[in-house]
Amino acid sequence: MTVVTCVEDLRLLAKKRVPRMFYEYADSGSWTESTYRANESDFGKLLLRQRVAVNMENRSTRTTMVGQEVAMPVALAPVGLTGMQHADGEILAARAARRFGVPFTLSTMSICSIEDVSTALGGDPFWFQLYVMKDRHFIEGLIDRAKSAACSALVLTLDLQIIGQRHKDLRNGLSAPPRLTLPNILNMATKPRWGLGMLGTPRRHFGNIVGHVKGVADMGSLSEWTSRQFDPALSWRDVEWIKDRWGGKLVLKGIQDVEDARLAVDSGADALIVSNHGGRQLDGAQSSISALPAIVEAVGQRIEVHMDGGIRSGQDVLKAVALGARGTYIGRPYVYGLGAMGEQGVTKCLEMIHKELDVTMALCGHTRIDQVDSRILLDVPQEWLARSRPRLEVLSAEKPALAA
Repeated sequence: MTVVTCVEDLRLLAKKRVPRMFYEYADSGSWTESTYRANESDFGKLLLRQRVAVNMENRSTRTTMVGQEVAMPVALAPVGLTGMQHADGEILAARAARRFGVPFTLSTMSICSIEDVSTALGGDPFWFQLYVMKDRHFIEGLIDRAKSAACSALVLTLDLQIIGQRHKDLRNGLSAPPRLTLPNILNMATKPRWGLGMLGTPRRHFGNIVGHVKGVADMGSLSEWTSRQFDPALSWRDVEWIKDRWGGKLVLKGIQDVEDARLAVDSGADALIVSNHGGRQLDGAQSSISALPAIVEAVGQRIEVHMDGGIRSGQDVLKAVALGARGTYIGRPYVYGLGAMGEQGVTKCLEMIHKELDVTMALCGHTRIDQVDSRILLDVPQEWLARSRPRLEVLSAEKPALAA
């Protein structure tokens, strides 16, 4: 029996149990993958201050994200094709998230549909992530479907106007629909647990799209439609239109630049996510954690700032909170758990991250997550603090401390 102690253990199990084309879809970045690697490694540049002889009783990691109470400042990020990591993957992950008390975000490019997840949760709310397509009628329908499903927040992704080149996906034939080449078929044959699960579910296509778009009735017609739908002309006027159409909590995902963060504030959104799409879009961009301080400094008093990218432990969550993030998102960690052990694996992932967060917070001398700030860090790389300042008009409002 494999003893699972950390997210890396789940990753190794998922690699054994999930077909290569789907595993590498999640576990890869664009081009050279330099940003994908930096997202994770840059957390190691932040050292923690250990404190002693502090009363560590009655600890709490509870807080809020866009007004919603959460067991810890972590949400499950939107991940496309989650239902190909494990049969009914989005449903299983949503159930695990609800049970643990953190938000689950369903991707537009999910296998299980909005309605599938809503039914499985008995009508309980979840979050929905929206990609902007050229077909605005389809987008209006998606927003209305999310409303009908009582989704409590809309996460609008802004950084996929053009899809970055992902070499592993090209080599593996990962497309919409996936190409069933002989190597792929042979590899799938070595994953019997995965195969039996997929045979036992009818959900094997993009549930939010197939049957909801005129002329797209199966996976064959989906490929042509998808290839020409992501909208390179997306603008802030579209954000305003979506905000008005949605009418609820709006989170903007894909912010890496201070100027864009200011525009996010001006849009009236409730939160922004500092994110480089997990290193899957612009290779050579800065890591999310290194982009976070300048954005918090510029707009953190006027909008709720979240971040994703590279989080692999509760310690990473704590470091992001210390730099001013009100919330964080995990994508690959829970997908590894799903691929490794199904719903139980997602729960295990959340339990481990919570345990690491709780213990590390205590050893840094704190008992409440909402009282954590940059004083728990020994230092913050000066280049992170200086980034974008030549272009900043420094706000007069009091700013959070970024280095002790």
